[in-house]
Amino acid sequence: MKLKLIFTLCLFGMLMSCDKDTISNDDQQNDTPSNFSEYFGSEITRSFLGNVMDSNGNPIEGVTISIGTDQVQTDANGVFSMEDAQVNQRFAYVKAQKTGYIHGSRALVPTNGVNKVSIMLLEETVAGSTTSGTEKTIAIANGASVSLKGDYIKADGSSYSGDLDVIVHHLDPTDTNVALLMPGMLYAENEANQERMLQTLGMLAVELRGTAGEDLNLAENSSAEIKIPVDASLMGIAPSTIPLWCFDEDKGYWIEEGEATLVGNNYIGTVKHFSFWNCDIPAEAINLCVSVINESETAFANTSVTITSNTFGTRSGYTNELGEVCGLVPSGETLEINVYDFAICGSNVIYTSTIGPYNADDNITVMVEETSDIIHETVIGTFADCNENLITNGYVVLTYGEQTFYDTVTDGAFEINMLRCSSSDSFSIEAIDTNNLQTTGAINYTFDVTTETNLGNLLSCNTVTEFIQYTVDDTDEVLITTNIQASFMLTGGNSDNNLNISGQRDSGTNNGCFYLFGVLDNAPHTGTYDDINFEDSNDTGINIGECIGISQNNNNITYNVTALGAVDEYIDINFSGSYEDFNGNPHTIVGVIHVLRD
Repeated sequence: MKLKLIFTLCLFGMLMSCDKDTISNDDQQNDTPSNFSEYFGSEITRSFLGNVMDSNGNPIEGVTISIGTDQVQTDANGVFSMEDAQVNQRFAYVKAQKTGYIHGSRALVPTNGVNKVSIMLLEETVAGSTTSGTEKTIAIANGASVSLKGDYIKADGSSYSGDLDVIVHHLDPTDTNVALLMPGMLYAENEANQERMLQTLGMLAVELRGTAGEDLNLAENSSAEIKIPVDASLMGIAPSTIPLWCFDEDKGYWIEEGEATLVGNNYIGTVKHFSFWNCDIPAEAINLCVSVINESETAFANTSVTITSNTFGTRSGYTNELGEVCGLVPSGETLEINVYDFAICGSNVIYTSTIGPYNADDNITVMVEETSDIIHETVIGTFADCNENLITNGYVVLTYGEQTFYDTVTDGAFEINMLRCSSSDSFSIEAIDTNNLQTTGAINYTFDVTTETNLGNLLSCNTVTEFIQYTVDDTDEVLITTNIQASFMLTGGNSDNNLNISGQRDSGTNNGCFYLFGVLDNAPHTGTYDDINFEDSNDTGINIGECIGISQNNNNITYNVTALGAVDEYIDINFSGSYEDFNGNPHTIVGVIHVLRD
């Protein structure tokens, strides 16, 4: 499964994290501590859910994730989860490592609940080769380069002699993926041992590999010259000299070390070791937390927020499940805040305001007025295994347009809060059982007409390829996985667009059968249907009354046909609503159909 950019898993690196910083104004650090880590606060334990992908957005399996002393590996979807990892109040550092990729990482301010992280790894693409004792310049296509003198050491400090490969990657700040690709976040320790936020004008990653694949670095008393191109759009703010910052992979933040000089449209500097190097303008900063709510004070989760500084440009982040997003902003500056809907809805600004200036850590709340076009949606459901036992260790993946949302499953239940637009009401969901390495597969749905969509009980069982599941009155659940038949007759007119789906439990117990009949609209046949009027030969609709005892009186069941594939492909339907039985008793029903077309 190819994963899109995960909006629940925040874009941390440039300015903002998606987790709430609990530091109050009184905790603002005005005095330089004796140890930089004193900025981070006390040790705490927090839980994490995240994903790792390559530079094309494809998930990477088998990546080792380290948080403190704890380690896990990503699954086939590139997803990892970790509970009760030891971090600090103001700083958590997540490392991602796999052979064939440059080490990746993410730093963030952890919050209560599940902290969500997304990391994109750079492939170890060899830019060139050289030999010890030989001076050589290795350049890549955009002009970034490293000039080597030929003296190298191994990780244990012993000298290295022989051939070596040189891996070079340039990260352009104008690249939309730079916040996922860069290590840590743009948070640094300057030469005076003070914390700073950074405005990057370009980064360069250099790694050296010996013939046996061993990591190499520059020998003591040796150095190298690096050249980092500056994008034309940033030349207006590029100073003639700029501090150089190296990323400390052990500590998880940037450290000031030397400077670079602007020559033409390139920064050129000298370094004494290799890691990620960064040309940045530093700034004093405060931590700002933004809460996004609607008029009913309901949190807007998974919502894009940007803050623009005239000096430092625009940075972005996504709200967590509490509607909060936090990060460093320059102190003493008037800023602009914008809140956006999703790309599938047009990436429209749904809130804008001028805020600040701020001279100490602060928290603000912005209220977004809901309209008929922008809907705050809650998607809920439960998740069970083949034997209908609730899953206790798993997660769900909801895809809406180009956005993908992740959420953990807690005691078999999940809930995803998001904004959606009335012009696009289709989504898909997949649930993964982490313990048993089983999945529901991707199932297509349509949002309910209300602001809450109940998906019912999803089933992960690799031996089950199709199922019919429904629940009556929130208590009586029926699951059918055998004797399923599904056909669709298409001859041109509405009256011939007949859909028939049936299933029967092996046990032969009560409520063990299911039968659906529908007359669908012309191609593409998907869409929303109500109960069919059998007295009107031209009516389209669906009925499931035969086995369940549903009358046509006060029948308010809505059916969403989200996929109608060819033969041997899936038909996906979800339905919900109220009805009367043949004795006039009221009931409710919610269900899911995921069957192969015969």
